[in-house]
Amino acid sequence: MAILEILNYPDPRLHTVAKPVKEVDTHIRRLIKDMAETMYAAPGIGLAATQVNQHIQLIVIDTSETKDQLLVLINPKIIARSGSQDYEEGCLSVPGIYESVTRAEKITVQALDANGTQFTLDADGLLSVCIQHEMDHLLGKVFVEYLSPLKRNRIKTKMVKLQRDR
Repeated sequence: MAILEILNYPDPRLHTVAKPVKEVDTHIRRLIKDMAETMYAAPGIGLAATQVNQHIQLIVIDTSETKDQLLVLINPKIIARSGSQDYEEGCLSVPGIYESVTRAEKITVQALDANGTQFTLDADGLLSVCIQHEMDHLLGKVFVEYLSPLKRNRIKTKMVKLQRDR
């Protein structure tokens, strides 16, 4: 297993729209393991393949306290949503930045698991927010794009400065 490099906003590769996974094979299962290891090491609760410069529809999530309940979503689709909630979000691609974003309160998502088996999941609260946040990455969208242009520009300036100072 390997720790992968996480792209940082405003890297233009974060705006790449991910393609569906055609086959859940050895390569995909290896990427799942590497992404999980990267997410846990960061530390984070979700990671989309886009964030590690792999532009396929693959997400790993673990919102558990014990960090032993890995959820894998391949080719996820939200098939139902209801309600509304504001949640303070952060992102491994925008380290140190936390802002409130409004998203659906409850969602039903359909996806493939790590074995390529289709499943349906009902999610609310933090899990719902996390799934929606990671699915945005697959569409080439970063959570700061929900913020006002002024806030977004401040964050972009801060991130560029951080990368320059490394």
